[in-house]
Amino acid sequence: MRPAAAFPVLALLAACGDAPSGGEDANQDAAVVARRDDGARSGWLAPDDRTDPARWLAARAAGWALPADDAAVKALQAALARARPHFIEDPRMIANRTAQVAGMMPDPPAPGALIAGLTAVAVPTGRRQLYGSLCQHYVTLRAGGAGHDAALARLRDSYGTQGPGGPPR
Repeated sequence: MRPAAAFPVLALLAACGDAPSGGEDANQDAAVVARRDDGARSGWLAPDDRTDPARWLAARAAGWALPADDAAVKALQAALARARPHFIEDPRMIANRTAQVAGMMPDPPAPGALIAGLTAVAVPTGRRQLYGSLCQHYVTLRAGGAGHDAALARLRDSYGTQGPGGPPR
């Protein structure tokens, strides 16, 4: 992929922050939090949002609110729990980044598949990674024509050099 073609992808990933966008006031943001308990209503999980990130992601993928005991919610809770020790970000930001990646692709992987795949890239490094950076690399590879499995394989190869037995960088 040409460097100029990567810019829009990188700019979109960088734009997902924790601060509300301009024009919103704190009272409006607090009012929205009270409604965020059934899943897919909000565009992002804010820092003060108490919505279960797994339930939110599952609802976004399904297109409607899911009960807390739904199998898809439970599977995403397990994926986020497995991911948590390997990334610097918390489950809320992992969920936000996962949703952001899905919104950037015509054929995104299921949220659990992306989280599990990127966790499998991070684990062998022996250190906590930035989930957002891995997402950025993943999107760039996909935009360059790699499929889901091929993108993950290239990331494993690239990040594998960080592992305890990998060559020095």
